[in-house]
Amino acid sequence: MAPKHNYIIPVTKNFFVCVLLLSFLLSLALNSFLFSGFIFIKMSSTTCAAPIVNSTKPFCTGRYIYEQRLPDQFNLGLIRECHNLSRWTDECQHVQNYGFGPLLTDTGDTLVPPDVWYGSDQFTLEVIFHNRMKQYDCLTENPAEAAAIYIPYYAALDIGRNLWYQPILVRDALMNEMLQWLKSTPEWAVQGGRDHFIVVGRTTWDMRRKKDEDSHWGGKFMAVPETQNMTVLIVESTTRHNNEFGIPFPTYFHPSKMSDIFLWQEKVRHVTRPHLFSFTGARRKNHTAAAIRDQVINQCVDSPRCKLLECGKYGGKCRSPVSVMSLFQNSTFCMQPPGDSYTRRSTIDSMVAGCIPVFFHHNTAHKQYKWYLPRNHTQYSVYIPEDAVQNGTVKIEDVLLGYSSEQIVAMREVIINLIPTIVYNDPRYKIEGVRDAFDIAIDSVIEHTRKIRDESG
Repeated sequence: MAPKHNYIIPVTKNFFVCVLLLSFLLSLALNSFLFSGFIFIKMSSTTCAAPIVNSTKPFCTGRYIYEQRLPDQFNLGLIRECHNLSRWTDECQHVQNYGFGPLLTDTGDTLVPPDVWYGSDQFTLEVIFHNRMKQYDCLTENPAEAAAIYIPYYAALDIGRNLWYQPILVRDALMNEMLQWLKSTPEWAVQGGRDHFIVVGRTTWDMRRKKDEDSHWGGKFMAVPETQNMTVLIVESTTRHNNEFGIPFPTYFHPSKMSDIFLWQEKVRHVTRPHLFSFTGARRKNHTAAAIRDQVINQCVDSPRCKLLECGKYGGKCRSPVSVMSLFQNSTFCMQPPGDSYTRRSTIDSMVAGCIPVFFHHNTAHKQYKWYLPRNHTQYSVYIPEDAVQNGTVKIEDVLLGYSSEQIVAMREVIINLIPTIVYNDPRYKIEGVRDAFDIAIDSVIEHTRKIRDESG
């Protein structure tokens, strides 16, 4: 069972360096209370095992990644000040355990095995990805042999603390500082950032401020010229920019061994699903998504075959991973209308539970996660145009009743086979023969940067 501490996996060359680093950090914590129980580097066989590789590993040829050594204020410094990351929620609990959040303790027989389920927040992907990168087999200290260069800037955590009630000078300050530092590096000068990539844990719309006026929403990281040269892995892309690629939101499931995956797959394959369809969410007011949301909720309320887990003002049961995953397990189809933006973390969670997603807009998943989901979206999902629902020409229940039990079993089996590829494994362990969401992202980034190099000659 994972200890209830935060873990930031450092890149070190040997055990002795790890001991010195740990001693220094513990001393710093005692003197300044900086860590206050939130940032803790755990000594273990894997914590200090992130390899700095060389060219003697033939399987790494063409697969090396160089990690930019950003100053701490752009990543770990944000976590050390986790109490400032949000005005309303305790983000310190969410960045612990490698970014997975607190280990869930009330799983019962709903979530199995019990020691791989965490209260993961939807906005901590940058921390999760960075910790996985520390254990990547083909890290290199030689940028010249790297297929791609990773920028571990926590852009989402940075902007998330200043999205509300802050002037743009405050919102953009750390971003501008990071970009100036990055552009001063010799690695950037080689291709102007075209071989660099970054992970962003918020939707692109939070990072594309249209005007430099305090009244306009968001940051502008995704809109600055420097970012246009990078490859950006983000939980929701515009689907229009060829340097942006959607990758899955974090889920609650973070397996550490093959048996964790098999056990969960067997559970969702054979569990009884009493509800034909369900919806987890809340209505939206004064929002473009309000109309389709209202229709989905209304049709669910009107049908005895539908189960609604309605999120109140403060989230209610929607904030309980066990309640959410229990509903998804008990449902054959899970409705996924757009929310504050096109995507929903709920899409990935429901698929992990073996529930067939019902989409009303292609940008929710079909156009987002091209690296992860089958090109033929009918293999794993249902698509109902939102206009047809809003104008009353289509009844959701009637569409879903049109699927035979054989079709449902086949679609669910596709989803069950996708589960290992849309979750983020525990970085302390290697699961041989399993490619998770991180592995697929790295493979795809390397292929993408290779094409960029080929095109530029």
